[in-house]
Amino acid sequence: MNEEKKSKKPDYLTSVGALGISLATVISYTNWHSIPWAIFHGCLNWIYVIYYAIRY
Repeated sequence: MNEEKKSKKPDYLTSVGALGISLATVISYTNWHSIPWAIFHGCLNWIYVIYYAIRY
């Protein structure tokens, strides 16, 4: 029997990704008070969080 293996991401990777999106969105909305910017920065997630940490 040939069973196909599903590639499943470890749970911590999805948790870290969700944390990055949430953190970037909250930081962006707090700074800019703009939902479109918050969505954009949420897509960039950890890149924006690291940029914000270095910049401010």
